[in-house]
Amino acid sequence: MTILVIGKNGQLGSQLLARPNHTGFEIAGVGRQECDIGKIGSVRRVIGEIRPCLVINAAAYTNVDGAELDRDSAFEANRDGPGNLASECRKFEIPMIHISTDYVFDGCKSEPYLETDPVNPVSVYGESKAGGEKAAAEALDRLIIVRTSWFYGCNGPNFVKTILRLAAERDELKIVDDQYGCPTTAVDMADAVLEISRRIVNGGPVPWGIYHYSGQGETTWRRFADAIVKCAKQYIPLQVKTIHPITTAEYPTPARRPAYSVLNCHRIEREFGIETKVWKDRLTSMIPHMIESE
Repeated sequence: MTILVIGKNGQLGSQLLARPNHTGFEIAGVGRQECDIGKIGSVRRVIGEIRPCLVINAAAYTNVDGAELDRDSAFEANRDGPGNLASECRKFEIPMIHISTDYVFDGCKSEPYLETDPVNPVSVYGESKAGGEKAAAEALDRLIIVRTSWFYGCNGPNFVKTILRLAAERDELKIVDDQYGCPTTAVDMADAVLEISRRIVNGGPVPWGIYHYSGQGETTWRRFADAIVKCAKQYIPLQVKTIHPITTAEYPTPARRPAYSVLNCHRIEREFGIETKVWKDRLTSMIPHMIESE
């Protein structure tokens, strides 16, 4: 019996395959070359050949600004892909875990978002991810959707890697200080997803539906950058001396971001016993690995 990870080369997929396996089942992964989830024929072939006991969809189009210019690609991967996977899973009675994002929300709240709050994305990326949640949920009953936020890990592009690169090149940085969220490590997210997987494949009671999982504690991009630089300077020389706070209006981007996308994670703790971890503590643990991976 095999758990199939879709998106094996991404930040989460690579960690799912690298983490200790406590499920008692084999974990296999496929990348886009083996399974293009936007193409139903590709999905049908892989699911039919492997016949997994669980599918974890960690594949996505994640270029938030790029999605504004390439809407079709974003929707093919983020909406059609989860729908295709869920449809094939339904045929073979396979449960699925699908990874989503805080960007399905508009950021107008001033307190952490609940799973029951209505989605209202403000970008093409967010719209495509909200579409993927809907498509998957309409096709499959035995479905877990896990939304996360401000995601980073050793594989692939992310905010931490960008700050490390810029801080090594420049004396000053200007970072947005009026958007709030919760940084989340790929390692912690992988552990959370594997704990849910263990419950599913071992036949335990599973409350299907939507869950939130992110780092504990909220911050802004500028404060996050401050913490990255402060920690990294313990290991490597950095050129940057000052990080200036700026507003979103001072840093226009093709895609809008939610001003506040902090997630309430009480449900995943209550139903699965999965506790969130303080984002600053986890950053301190991750920075040496992030530096080493470059």
